[in-house]
Formats: sequence, C-alpha cells, structure tokens
Amino acid sequence: MEGVDKARFVSAMFSRIARRYDLMNSLMTFGMHHAWRAMAARQTIASPDGPALDLATGTGDLALELAELHPHRAVIGADFSLGMLAVAREKMTGLEEARRVRLMAADALALPFEARTFACVTSAFLLRNLADLEQGLREMRRVSRPGGRVVALEITQMTAPGFSALFRLYFHHVVPWVGQLVGGDRQAYTYLPQSVDRFVTPGELSALMEKVGLRGVSYRRLGLGTVTVHTGIA
Repeated sequence: MEGVDKARFVSAMFSRIARRYDLMNSLMTFGMHHAWRAMAARQTIASPDGPALDLATGTGDLALELAELHPHRAVIGADFSLGMLAVAREKMTGLEEARRVRLMAADALALPFEARTFACVTSAFLLRNLADLEQGLREMRRVSRPGGRVVALEITQMTAPGFSALFRLYFHHVVPWVGQLVGGDRQAYTYLPQSVDRFVTPGELSALMEKVGLRGVSYRRLGLGTVTVHTGIA
C-alpha cells in the first residue's frame, strides 16, 4: 500500500481508534509512552525563539508536553485525522497549558506553513505512517528556522539479543489481540507491527535526515530499543 491509498487508509484507521488510542498506548507500552514523549520534548530545549509545531499530534500529548516545557512558546498541533483532533480538543478543555496550543488539520507531506516558521518541529509515531518518508522529512526541515530542532519519536525494530524474539512475539500476536479486545479494531493493531517491520533502521533514518539538510543528527534508543528519538538541527 503506497501513496494516496496509504494516506487514506492511515487517516481512516486513526479516526476509528481515536477514542481508545490513549488507553491502548498505555496498555501496549505499560505506561512508558508518557516518559518517551517527555524525552522527545526535552530535545527541543536548545531551539531558538519562535513557535513549536507538533506533527501527527494525535490526542495532543506531545503538544501539551511542549506547551508545559516552553511556557513562552505558542504550539501548533497538526494532524490529518479529524477523529484524533476531536479527542485532542476534548482532552485540552480547561487545561492551563492548552491555552497556548492551537490544533489544526494538516498533511505532513504538504504543510500549510511558510518556510522557516517554527523554532522546533516534533513528531511521535508519525514517520512510519508516511506515504513518502523523505518528503515528510523535507517538509519538517523546510518549516524549521535556522538552528531549530527537528525531533522524531518512532517505534523501531528491536535488536537486543534475547529480547528481539520475545518482542516480536508480543508485538505481532499479543498487541493485535489486545487491540481487538480493548480497541475493537484488530486490523489497526495488526498494521502497527507490520509498519514497524517495513520501516527503516535508526541508521537509515539518520542518513535520510542528513540527506534533506539536517545537521548534527543523532538518535537515542529507549524502551529496551523498541523506540528511538532522532534529533537534527535545521
């Protein structure tokens, strides 16, 4: 599945599971996804002045982390899943830090922003869902100000000896079963491990980030290597 077909499939899938998305994330990661997002947000501390952009903001967790970490910045949370944005709006109602967060629909492959708009651009679990990974990275680089941080939190294939086979068993068999039981959508949580299997390695992603013009690219593995935070400088 590629191009427009993949984009439509992903958008519809995330809208279907939006109401159970946070619960499923907590179950699948044993609650660790909050710490992972906090770690990703901290990679933006050295960014220059200016607003922040969180792509594929989903239900808004990383956008809220950015707003709490940077009380002087405006934050835009963008997603092309209207169902996710609806849940994010409900979650943010009444939250103090949410007053500086603006939610909007946007396509990560064709962002509706001028070049050099944002001091930092973040994403959590976006990149493997893109129909064109390189184009998505180019857009993140394009809308970043000089010296701005581009940060991507992503699920990666586990390579730790003794754990990789166990992780694959959990990810490919337990997660889809829990997705059916709790989320009512086995297809979505079958797609999840398949998308990770097809995704580039951390080293390959670093090379792509450098190819689109990001400097000082580095990455850090978290969660026994099951997730990785990549950071580059625009």
